[in-house]
Amino acid sequence: MTGNSSIPKLDNATLSLFKNTNTSIAISVIYMFVTAINLVGNGLSMWILIFRTSPKTASIIFMINLTFTDLALGIALPFQIAYQLQGYNWRLGPKMCSSLTLIFYTNMYCSILTMMAIGIDRYLGIVRPMLFRQIRKKKSMAVIGCLLMWGLVLCVLYPLMTTDLTFEFPELGITTCFDMLKKDMLPSTAAWAAFLFSMVFILFLFPFCVTTFCYVSVIRKLAKDFKTAQKDRAIRLAVIVLLVFTLCFAPNNILLLTHSVLRLFYKKSVYMAYKLSLCFSCLNSCIDPFIYYFASKDFRQKLRQIMNLHSLSSGDSMKMEHKESMYSAHCTFEGQERQHSKVYLMPGTSQRRESETT
Repeated sequence: MTGNSSIPKLDNATLSLFKNTNTSIAISVIYMFVTAINLVGNGLSMWILIFRTSPKTASIIFMINLTFTDLALGIALPFQIAYQLQGYNWRLGPKMCSSLTLIFYTNMYCSILTMMAIGIDRYLGIVRPMLFRQIRKKKSMAVIGCLLMWGLVLCVLYPLMTTDLTFEFPELGITTCFDMLKKDMLPSTAAWAAFLFSMVFILFLFPFCVTTFCYVSVIRKLAKDFKTAQKDRAIRLAVIVLLVFTLCFAPNNILLLTHSVLRLFYKKSVYMAYKLSLCFSCLNSCIDPFIYYFASKDFRQKLRQIMNLHSLSSGDSMKMEHKESMYSAHCTFEGQERQHSKVYLMPGTSQRRESETT
């Protein structure tokens, strides 16, 4: 993954990745699937959270923050798809490469921290409702929390913003984007270790432990309650969040740590496995709308209203058509009955007989 700034040196794992077209196509297909689900699901979620959900509680603000990062990833992924399909040849320049790489990793780690914040908010609301009641009511605390998340992530990922992440490899005739980093990106091996370990431990492992504690505490608290519906939703939410951590985030960060240690100290690599885990980490943006559904009662109600709107409209129109057809048949029957009664009336008695008929 790293090489000298002037003489490119690829390990066998990275070289085989660049030459393996099947892997490139498989990763591109996954990214296409994620992009489609991401833009539809999170676009609808953003519209509901901003325009249809009120009041804007702390949880809603955290969800808006999470949706924003997911949509940014959905917009950036098509560029990554084009890069993969062109044989790992980046043609959009160093600045675009740095921007899209930053979006990619910011989405992952802001998602992790935001899920932790939602878990803490639910913990305070269910396990410690009286002690932190006033804090949870302040929207400014949620906004400050989101700003602190972004600040922390950007501080850790600062080297990605200030470095040319493209790398020309003449032997294959390609220019890579973040697949091969220069050793002089950071001044020393210790700086590399601090950068990579902070990503794994500060931005993943610590939030994972906090989130697990919060949701386990919530489930234990609700297990003593008779409100089974609330308990079931809380359990489903906990399962979904932990599923996102274990299936989307954990493999990528564990492989990042493994690859970094092997590359920095043993000159070995597991880069192909890391690359595959990186594309699976994007699946979190498809699962996040389910988190909103179970975490927010207001979001559930608004989504159900939207989903039932078409069927209700169709049902109402069918009822109106049925009423109109019944009314038309009734009028036709009355007209025929009146016309039939007039046929048998004698001259001079039409007025009296007609009044009797009607």
